[in-house]
Amino acid sequence: MSRAIKIQDTLTGEERPLEPRDPGRVGIYACGPTVYAPVHVGNARPYVVFSLFKRFLEHEGYEVTFVANVTDVNDKIYEAARQAGVPSEQLAREMAELYRRDTDGLGLGRPDAEPLASETIGPIVELIGALIDSGHAYAADGDVYFDVATFPGYGKLSNRPLEEMQQGEDDATGLKRHSQDFALWKAHKEGEDTAWDAPWGRGRPGWHIECSAMAEQILGVDFDVHGGGSDLVFPHHENEIAQTEAARNEPLARLWMHNGMLQFGDEKMSKSAGNIRSLAGALEQYGRDALVMYFVQGHYRKPIEYSERTLAAAARAVDRIRELVRRLDGEEPDAIEPYADRFFDALADDFNTPTALAALFDWIGEANRRLDSGEQVGAGDGLRAMLRTLGLANLLDVAEAGADDEARRLMDEREAARAAKDFATADARRDQLAELGWQVRDTPDGPTLVPLR
Repeated sequence: MSRAIKIQDTLTGEERPLEPRDPGRVGIYACGPTVYAPVHVGNARPYVVFSLFKRFLEHEGYEVTFVANVTDVNDKIYEAARQAGVPSEQLAREMAELYRRDTDGLGLGRPDAEPLASETIGPIVELIGALIDSGHAYAADGDVYFDVATFPGYGKLSNRPLEEMQQGEDDATGLKRHSQDFALWKAHKEGEDTAWDAPWGRGRPGWHIECSAMAEQILGVDFDVHGGGSDLVFPHHENEIAQTEAARNEPLARLWMHNGMLQFGDEKMSKSAGNIRSLAGALEQYGRDALVMYFVQGHYRKPIEYSERTLAAAARAVDRIRELVRRLDGEEPDAIEPYADRFFDALADDFNTPTALAALFDWIGEANRRLDSGEQVGAGDGLRAMLRTLGLANLLDVAEAGADDEARRLMDEREAARAAKDFATADARRDQLAELGWQVRDTPDGPTLVPLR
């Protein structure tokens, strides 16, 4: 833990040092998807950003707990289930499974915890009760609302005046005391097929209280980093802060770290805008290496364009690394190691992946010059550490070396099953390959076999 790590904190608007609540340990909570439809590439950005941020912190010597929740109780799920003619619980379960399968395709591993809202009802009810008891919330005909007027700090994350903070919630019944109040609990309505008992009536939680409860259950309060997309600053994260601080008299998180949106032209990628590109489709078209590179080529806080041009540039960057790796032979000269120091210094400065990439490609340029002059250059610890942190260590693997006919047959059957959307067979072939010591990795040139290590 030799580097001082700083992050641009959304709450203060300043770059602030990472100062863990528990020395040597970092807790990260990043808001995951609401599972009412297959995830798109935009949903994958926070997954990639915080998965890689965890890798960087581990490189720096921290023990990291990364939590990414799954919202499986939500108005959007009820509506999508009604349109599909299936129970909401079934739709949420199927979409959650699809989300895990698609994000597995990124090859970055799973978060340490992936709590479901439906499995956190007890802590949610307890947190709402604490807010009612402290006078920050009120029950109204089976609903429960947070009384924004009782929390003087409301708006400090999004820096909006109170009159502009409308929640986007339907208040047709007129139960709210103030239009800015937001729902903590929603009374059961006809046609909704999931509900739970609570002291104020049978119903279901609101969206915002779910995350406050899930984060606290696993990480406690005053944990280190709360993350998510910048579109969540208001109302979601603003409301999380209010709920937790009002109930616990402690901050929810020490740092707020928000990633920018993906854009098609001038619009952000979103299901509501109808301009989505599914994560599964992007992985199939471009391969996981190019897609991961695409994300790290842009600074996490900035919007990034999703286009053939930007993905092609990412694929070329991956090819440049792959071509260098094919040439490596021997030991890495010590003179190349300072590039790795530059790489990790850049990540310590607000997780600046574009500047870190510049250091990586300076390493590659220097290595190519030495190879051209007849020197021997090996991967060495510097290149390995950089690629491992970016989730691209597989580029150091010798693809398909020693793969026998059985492994190749299983890979072909897996790809055919995926194309036919026969995911059960595809998963079975993947498991058989793992038993033989192989993993399928997607590349711009198609799937290839790499040895498990």
